[in-house]
Amino acid sequence: MTVLVKPQKLDDLKVREFRMLIDGKWVEGVETGTIERIAPSHGVTVSRYAAGTKDDANRAIAAARNAFDNGPWPRMTASERSGILLKAADLISARADELAHLDAIEAGKPITQVRGEIAGAVDIWRYAAALARDLHGESYNTLGEGTMGVVLREAIGVVSIITPWNFPFLIVSQKLPFALAAGCTAVVKPSELTSGSTLVLGEILIEAGVPAGVVNILAGTGADVGAPMTSHPDVDMISFTGSTQIGRLTMANAAQTLKKVSLELGGKNPQIVFPDANLEEFVDAAVFGAYFNAGECCNAGSRLILHRDIASDVTARIAALSEKVKVGDPLDPTTQVGAIITPQHLKKIQGYVSGAAQDGATVAHGGSQIDFGMGQFMTPTILSGVKPEMAVAREEVFGPVLSVLTFETTEEAIRIANSIDYGLSAGVWSSDFDTCMTIGRKVRAGTVWMNTFMDGASELPFGGYQQSGLGRELGRHAVEDYTETKTLNMHIGRRTGWWMPR
Repeated sequence: MTVLVKPQKLDDLKVREFRMLIDGKWVEGVETGTIERIAPSHGVTVSRYAAGTKDDANRAIAAARNAFDNGPWPRMTASERSGILLKAADLISARADELAHLDAIEAGKPITQVRGEIAGAVDIWRYAAALARDLHGESYNTLGEGTMGVVLREAIGVVSIITPWNFPFLIVSQKLPFALAAGCTAVVKPSELTSGSTLVLGEILIEAGVPAGVVNILAGTGADVGAPMTSHPDVDMISFTGSTQIGRLTMANAAQTLKKVSLELGGKNPQIVFPDANLEEFVDAAVFGAYFNAGECCNAGSRLILHRDIASDVTARIAALSEKVKVGDPLDPTTQVGAIITPQHLKKIQGYVSGAAQDGATVAHGGSQIDFGMGQFMTPTILSGVKPEMAVAREEVFGPVLSVLTFETTEEAIRIANSIDYGLSAGVWSSDFDTCMTIGRKVRAGTVWMNTFMDGASELPFGGYQQSGLGRELGRHAVEDYTETKTLNMHIGRRTGWWMPR
């Protein structure tokens, strides 16, 4: 039986009102529409944003273009940009409680979890500030006495940054500070479901000293705002995190003007478990990997590939631990699984569960909606007897649903892991180093965890193979993604050629 934490009524809630940030000013939209965010946990309006349109996106892009072409930001020293990013990190830390509350109430995320995400974001901003001062090119004095080559790294220009609803502040922090460190300007569109914390970030960046027009932020739908941000000729690069389906559309829009594109998309991430693994530690990681952020996570460990000898026992142990997971009010610090983002998404998740049952899988735990009389919640769910060809084993459910598959040989486990279109992350559990390294080298994924799951650091690149995306975020080369290289080929002395004397 799942442990329930009933949401408390928000009797004293004050609805947050937000405008859009364009060219350093908080402005209304060209039209007067608004977007109201209803808390997925409490069913009441918690935020209201000015709704952006194509005209607003065009205004924001023009401001970013002017700030890049004519403003001071790309021409500052790296030290100056770094100092501003460090100040922004300090201000984010100072407003961490406010930012965490916004993400918790708008996305339905557990408040304790979000506080950890904000702390992680602060670390990323500080890491990006350090990388700003380390960005450099190359020189070649080995090309002969008459030639000197210098390779410069220059900011690519205007970057459109589009972020999803599942990690509102963390994901914008995986993109924007690196773009700014390189000297780029940006137009940022958070999800229309969770725009609050990103708009507060705009206040922080102004206070930190980011010049007008360098960062522009507007709420709006993909059709109204995202589409012009991905197709406008004055945009030089797109950094997008979201579904694979919208990622394909983003690439198609970008192809019109051959923009550089960075995409972090979906995942269907396997954890491969051998009989010699530390099963107590694995069971804890399995429950965490499946239900963290209510499973609304591209990195979720939603596919367990268990050796047949241990499958029954491990599944039972995971089910027993799943009963202790606390589900409910995201504002309660003891909650571990919060609300599902929208009623429509909850219906989609339940469709995968019922479809799997019809295909022959067994609902070993959970599988039902939780009725608190407000919001939308779902029990942690385990599906056993799942076959590799089932939709629930191949497609991203994006909910608290764990699919259990089995294998007999290492080769079979690798084949199952690699049999889908995604390749974001994976895990392997074994006390044998050779086994871990074999899986690590042969599974096609951007990250492979060994005897752990969903650990991370600002220094480690993040991204995927295949339809999980293009490019990498974080890591020491993250700033370079927002640059172009330029070769300066310099001739020393008198040039000789076809018609010149040698």
